[in-house]
Amino acid sequence: MNPRILEKYAAQFRSEHGYSNQESIHLKSLLHKLSVLAVFRPLAMGISGMAIKVGTNNRFMLINTARTLGHQHFTICHELYHLYIQKNFDYHVCQVGYFDKKAKEEYNADSFAAKLLMPEEGVITLIPDAELAKGKISLATILRIEQYFSCSRKALLHRLAELNLIKRNHLDELATDVRKSAMAHGYSIKLYKKDNQKEVIGDYGDLARKLFEQNKISESHYYSLLEDLGVDFSTLQNKGDEE
Repeated sequence: MNPRILEKYAAQFRSEHGYSNQESIHLKSLLHKLSVLAVFRPLAMGISGMAIKVGTNNRFMLINTARTLGHQHFTICHELYHLYIQKNFDYHVCQVGYFDKKAKEEYNADSFAAKLLMPEEGVITLIPDAELAKGKISLATILRIEQYFSCSRKALLHRLAELNLIKRNHLDELATDVRKSAMAHGYSIKLYKKDNQKEVIGDYGDLARKLFEQNKISESHYYSLLEDLGVDFSTLQNKGDEE
């Protein structure tokens, strides 16, 4: 797909959901707003995530929390392309951030994700005029941008190169010692670490309860579904006994 068309789609997506082209997106809040059922789990490292679309309104994504937080954010935006932009989509297991032009829709999803997560207007706003004039962006500015948009260094560098704001022969030197550089500039390194969290966003619990109440699943199956959400029934039982 033409990059300008993807840029337009990303801007429209932001606008439709109440975001300007300068601000960062709180992605988990957006998933709540979109009613996308999203499961966050540590998975095999070869997988970034997965998206499934059933009909027109049922959308699901799986995000691998064994990847860095910045990578997870990019993966969410990548999956949003599959779920909302790609035509005739049903499901796909994804490895994101490769920008591989041989895989057409995966490249489109990566490109859309970069544009959605890091809009051109917002990126330029964070770059000092002196650096724009010289055509040389400092490491301090790069850190400021990636912290603001909560993105990975790899994704940001690709975006800056795409916008002709840095030269591609400088990518390697800027991609090294990412955590060390963040710490040296006083930033938290949370963005660059795996969190291995388990979380579910959406009405997973409500759906499980309705299925149980309608006798479509057994009580044991209902409990197993809730355990997937991290509910510890032994703890609940102990609390009940105390009361």
